[in-house]
Amino acid sequence: MTAAHHVTGVHSVIGVDAGTASLREADHLVHRLADALALPDGTTACTHLIRTAERRGTTVSFALPDAGATAAAWQRLTELARPEADFGAVLGGLTYGSAASAGTAAPGAAEHARRSGGRAVLYPGADRLTGTVVLAELLATTAVERVVVLGAPDAEGPDPGTPVLTRDHVRPEWREGVLTLVLVPAAGGTLAPFEVPNPTPCCADHD
Repeated sequence: MTAAHHVTGVHSVIGVDAGTASLREADHLVHRLADALALPDGTTACTHLIRTAERRGTTVSFALPDAGATAAAWQRLTELARPEADFGAVLGGLTYGSAASAGTAAPGAAEHARRSGGRAVLYPGADRLTGTVVLAELLATTAVERVVVLGAPDAEGPDPGTPVLTRDHVRPEWREGVLTLVLVPAAGGTLAPFEVPNPTPCCADHD
């Protein structure tokens, strides 16, 4: 099932590697940086897995709604962040901090810019996804463009009136240019996100 809502166009993407190991740590990093950099509405922030011989862990990326907002966020980042050995950032041809960490941040930023990969933590409408919401409302009021139900034929999309148990933890991902949410059947004919909070929803204090 696909919605007509579209994410704000990406002009450029900031990638950051701050040494986070797990997705949960990366989620916390996204929220900390969003607060510290005063990122505007319309920002989409994603996490990315790293699996290289030198580094196993996660990076994060931020796509801001316009070039001016991106430049302002980059300036604040370079003013506030400490250029430590495990911190690096990249924006196009610009780098900051550790060259190695900037290098590991770059692939995530690139796939986010291409919308070919990335697990979204912040995105337009994400703050609406608490408690139980109707699927049609989820698609109409957030940047999620498509839902896929595991085990269901692609041709048979779920009923738009189906309740979705968000568990206050909804992490869609970029798939071939479309922000896609994977759902699974839940009790009572409802649906729920495939990704389960571990162990509880992240960053409740950022609501």
